[in-house]
Amino acid sequence: MDFDEYRKHDATGLAQLVAAKEVSAAELLAVARERAAEVNPRINAIVRDIPAEPSGDETGPFAGVPFLIKDLGQDYAGLPTSNGSRSLARHPVAAHSTVVQRWLDAGLVIFGKTNLPEFGAKAISESVVWGPARNPWDLTRTPGGSSGGSAAAVAAGIVPCAGANDGGGSTRIPAACCGLVGLKPGRGLTPFGPETAEMMHGAAVQGVVSRTVRDTAAMLDVICGGEFAGPYTPGLPAESFASNVGVDPGKLRIGVRVPSAINPEPHAEARAAVSNAVKVLTDLGHHVEELPEAPFDDAALARDFLLTWFVNLAWKVADAKRASGAPDVAFERDTLLMAALGRATSPVDYVDAVQRRHEHTRRLSTFFESYDLLLTPSLATPPPKVGAFDLPVSLQRATDVLLKTRTARLLRHTSILDDMISENLGWVPYTQLANITGRPAISLPLHWTADGLPLGVQFVAPLAGESLLLRLASQLEEALPWADRVALIR
Repeated sequence: MDFDEYRKHDATGLAQLVAAKEVSAAELLAVARERAAEVNPRINAIVRDIPAEPSGDETGPFAGVPFLIKDLGQDYAGLPTSNGSRSLARHPVAAHSTVVQRWLDAGLVIFGKTNLPEFGAKAISESVVWGPARNPWDLTRTPGGSSGGSAAAVAAGIVPCAGANDGGGSTRIPAACCGLVGLKPGRGLTPFGPETAEMMHGAAVQGVVSRTVRDTAAMLDVICGGEFAGPYTPGLPAESFASNVGVDPGKLRIGVRVPSAINPEPHAEARAAVSNAVKVLTDLGHHVEELPEAPFDDAALARDFLLTWFVNLAWKVADAKRASGAPDVAFERDTLLMAALGRATSPVDYVDAVQRRHEHTRRLSTFFESYDLLLTPSLATPPPKVGAFDLPVSLQRATDVLLKTRTARLLRHTSILDDMISENLGWVPYTQLANITGRPAISLPLHWTADGLPLGVQFVAPLAGESLLLRLASQLEEALPWADRVALIR
């Protein structure tokens, strides 16, 4: 099999070819590795090789299909999980993560780990230890984050889908940047064990980025469900998630919101993405209605999200130091700054922010009494340029002084939190809602800009709405096919 033929098939299709003995797992892996050797030096998607030699006896729904996992939250026994940090880049783990074991049990051939920002803390994938991942649609632009390496690898055709996870948009943002499908399942549906019960009070979940809805659905079937040491036994639908692909979703009531408190004037392409989606949805018979205001307090939600994120990052830095003995110089400047802000947060303020999640959830639940889904852009702007969020040199020097003198906590009394909301969330203000409220959400590649860049749209569903999202997604995939689009690396 050559690359042109390989690229025509999604993971489900490749698995069918292997099962029919029309191609071997070894042949598929050879094509994937050849494509990686060709394009990875330019997109920097894969940062660690994993030895893989298919036996030909693989079993499971994806037997023989090449696959990549993210270098965060997806441990592979005997290899480091760097979390995008120098502090852990040489610190091997003892056991597979539950989600990785489930992928292996499904017959996937895992041959590499993908790029990300340090500790997954940004919506771009530009760590110091690995260097920036780049968008195959335009090498000057980001593939998003934190699952940016996985998305770049899929968009470039190295693999048809790859491991991702999502604590604030880290599956949906890269999917939107790279023209892919990115589903964030609801809280507790996918495992984070065995070492961790759940991440960020359940806000972070496992998943994939893929080219097709049927791959996304079938992969969810593979990884969903509780684990022996986990915190939940999640409720699962009677039917498989894959069985929803191609099923008529019925006539849906969809509320649309484009402006946000963080970015009241999104880019014209973000508006166009939603406008095009609204037209198609209306033609399909759905009732689509623009909302005069957001169905939740998005400004307050952004502050609560970042505050809890900073505290979580402070813990991650401390945990990495305990595990590896790494000094401060093993961490990036931005990470140390955010961790310092996290340490400066009082326990009461932290619990207040966590408790307010229920307030955000109640308001969103009230919205779902009148609507089936919420539609927003996935991004407020096209994918930014690589390096767009680098600190200016003057601010780098000032930050270094604050960190060296251990006075960075004083920044908490300045406008830095508001500045970070504006700078870091201004282009991605829509995705944190689903994480904070634990609701499922999906980004679909329904729009390309005039410059040929992907820009997805997002649908947020109520609890247990994964099946509904997959039904609508497959309907839209049929109406506006995207899987055959090839990223022209230039």
